[in-house]
Amino acid sequence: MSAERAKLVQDHVLAREEREPARAPVADPGDPPQTALPKVPREPRGDDRRVANRRAQSKSAIAANWRRMTVAFGLGGAATGLVAAVLPGPLEIALWLASTAIAAATPLAVRIEERNPASVQLTIALIMAWVGVPMLAFGLMVGHWTELNPAAPWDATIGVPIIVSGIAALVLNRKVPSMFAAMLGLWAGIAVLAGSLTTWLVLAAGAIAAVYASIRQINEEAIADERRAERLRAQARAQDILKDYEQTGQGWFWETDRRGMVTYVSPTVGKALGCRTRQLLGGAFIDLFNLSAEGSMSERTLNFHLSARSSFSELAVRAASQHEERWWSINGRPVFDNFNNFIGFRGSGTDLTAKRQSEEHASRLAHYDSLTGLANRFQMAQTLEKILTAQRLEHRSCAVYLLDLDRFKQVNDTLGHPAGDALLKQVAERLEGTVGKHGRVGRLGGDEFQVILPGKIERETLAMLAQSVISGLSEPYLIEGHRVTIGVSIGIALSPDDGVSAEALIRNADLALYAAKDGGRGRYHFYASDLHTDAEERRLLEQDLRDAVSSGALELHYQPIVHTVTERIAGFEALLRWNHPTLGPISPGKFIPIAEDAGMIAQIGEWALRRACTDLARWPESVRVAVNVSPLQFANPALPAIVTNAIAQAQINPARLELEITESVFLNNDEGTEAMFVALKRVGVRLALDDFGTGYSSLGYLKKAPFDKIKIDQSFVRGATQDGSRNGALIASIVNLAEALGMETTAEGVETLDELDLVRMLGCSHIQGYIYHKPMTGEAVMQQLAQGLTLDAIGPRSARASRQTMLRKVKLEHGGQNYHGTIRNISATGAMVEGLWNVPKGTIFQIDFGEGQIVTATARWCQEDRLGVEFASMLPLDASGRIALLSPLAGQRPASVLRKAG
Repeated sequence: MSAERAKLVQDHVLAREEREPARAPVADPGDPPQTALPKVPREPRGDDRRVANRRAQSKSAIAANWRRMTVAFGLGGAATGLVAAVLPGPLEIALWLASTAIAAATPLAVRIEERNPASVQLTIALIMAWVGVPMLAFGLMVGHWTELNPAAPWDATIGVPIIVSGIAALVLNRKVPSMFAAMLGLWAGIAVLAGSLTTWLVLAAGAIAAVYASIRQINEEAIADERRAERLRAQARAQDILKDYEQTGQGWFWETDRRGMVTYVSPTVGKALGCRTRQLLGGAFIDLFNLSAEGSMSERTLNFHLSARSSFSELAVRAASQHEERWWSINGRPVFDNFNNFIGFRGSGTDLTAKRQSEEHASRLAHYDSLTGLANRFQMAQTLEKILTAQRLEHRSCAVYLLDLDRFKQVNDTLGHPAGDALLKQVAERLEGTVGKHGRVGRLGGDEFQVILPGKIERETLAMLAQSVISGLSEPYLIEGHRVTIGVSIGIALSPDDGVSAEALIRNADLALYAAKDGGRGRYHFYASDLHTDAEERRLLEQDLRDAVSSGALELHYQPIVHTVTERIAGFEALLRWNHPTLGPISPGKFIPIAEDAGMIAQIGEWALRRACTDLARWPESVRVAVNVSPLQFANPALPAIVTNAIAQAQINPARLELEITESVFLNNDEGTEAMFVALKRVGVRLALDDFGTGYSSLGYLKKAPFDKIKIDQSFVRGATQDGSRNGALIASIVNLAEALGMETTAEGVETLDELDLVRMLGCSHIQGYIYHKPMTGEAVMQQLAQGLTLDAIGPRSARASRQTMLRKVKLEHGGQNYHGTIRNISATGAMVEGLWNVPKGTIFQIDFGEGQIVTATARWCQEDRLGVEFASMLPLDASGRIALLSPLAGQRPASVLRKAG
């Protein structure tokens, strides 16, 4: 609708309201309270301008039409001459012309009055000058002209001023001051020649009354003008406010006739609906909305109010817009005329789009994780509760996976929280891709995820899916240019086997998750009833560890680091040990993860640093000590101060302390990492790169990091002497790199004379391993140093008979439980498996190599996460002397059989 048309509608409404003030409708008891809808002011049109001009003329004391009296004066003079039957003299002509000229100059008087509307004195003067003076001149002219002919009767010529005075009264319509001035001036001119004393007294009384009435009318008109101006200002202000209200999109107005057809609507509505506003006039009001968007309830509500002619307030409706989703809140009230006849509806509307979007966003935040977009803990709990409370018993079956990322905290602490968030997003994408449509994936918080699989699914299928999840999430990630590798542990619980309530199911899945983490991480574990005992043992173990830390029950053992050429002790590596008062020695692989989860690792690390410095003070000056520094400790800005304080208390040379740092600290390759290296070197300690080649970073950091030594991980030493092994070449490359950078090298895990000969030949400067000595207590170190610094290599020539070095994932089954491990090397009689902890000797396993090739084996020894097994029967060899069952398999097992189970 155009602006002109809108104003016409508004004028129609205003005019109708002025003629027929609307009656207040009879309100229903349930109707909301109504507020008066402000009238929309209108702009002046052509007719309005003419009316305004007439109003302006009516306010003026001098009528603009007074100039028309020139005609009356001219005709009046001619009529006087005819009646008097004599030609005028010079005086008569002058008076005649003066009256006519002054009347013709009326526009000048009007402009003077408009420029000074508030001056009463000027108004009176203008009335006397432009009305009284010409009428006086005309009266004098009539009198003098009549006197020129003594035979002319006054009763004949007196009709001329009477007629002229009547014409003046018509011209000066309702202008009392001007009318009085005209009459007094005219008859005063005649009275000068023909009047008597009585005439002058009457004229004087009339003049007094005229002055009084004129002044009073002028004052009243001034007051009326001021009131009228105030109303106009208020009207203009209301018009500006309503324009701003509509144009800024804060709200809009509407009006309908008694049939529900739109008679006015703000231009804002037309823009929102993508059409011209005039196209909406005459259409049904309900066509402005998409009443089916919220179902039938909104439609019934609006239609009910329109048909019942009842008021409504804040009714949410969706706009009938095709290009965007827009919501409005509308208010309306019925309008009645003076005779209580319904004439339509009138109301307003506001935009609800932003508010509804905010509500939807809040609802999404309440049900979805803001970082990954997965379902959050609340929605996952609702999903599980819905399944477990299904009406039919067979629909209550489901499986719950609880997942915890391995080594994520280390990545988060070293690379930074933004990179940790990016990693979580990639984990979520992979997890959703693996589970697919078979279940719902959610993030519970931090690095904890949950998967709910509805329906009854076989354990074998669940195990295969869990293994697929582990394999998928363990693939390397690229985070901010860094290659990051993490793992995942999974606990599995089934309903109704492991619980019929959400609380019991989650608790049991959590126990299974702890069992998976205790089993070496990177594995899955089904819930079993004995896990409650394991959980209680873990809780007690954590409490005992806290007591051990507070009471100083932890110990440091030291493993010698021997110079390759001289076979003299160059130093010791401090290794943490815990001898439990009732359980005996506890493997670090078991209690260190508990310390990390319980937040005790920083306290333990600082204690180990101070204790190692104290023991070092009793050793010869040529002997150093190496202490491991966790990434969490390295990220602590107070680390240089802690190291300095430990050195000062022990009163040792800083160069005798060697801090072993893993590659993971370089995940956050920023100024803080470089500043920490600078601060530590300023203290004077030595720095060693531990577990080289097994971390997350590239070789780029070696250009800046001021390392004094590179420690070659034992995984490169194991099997290096076997035929076809590439480990020797890798060791040689590391040694050459270290020498080029001016660094020493230490080969870890050397256990046989063959391995010793190899690392010597490859140029390693230092050796650490059982070939020289196992870790020993501080007292044993003192005894060893008292005997001298030289150590002899004692050990087998070869670790075992001919074995094949490999890296193969296998499944081990014992007592109905499945475990996953990695075979590092194998012979016809046995193998070494990584990934299982604290396995009692004599434990019998069924080892599944894949494709149904299962071998029975018995555990013969277990050290930390390494397990040696002996096969029940010798494995057959092929023509080349290799294990026959390790030949390439004819086929591959499907990655998932969920579709079959479906």
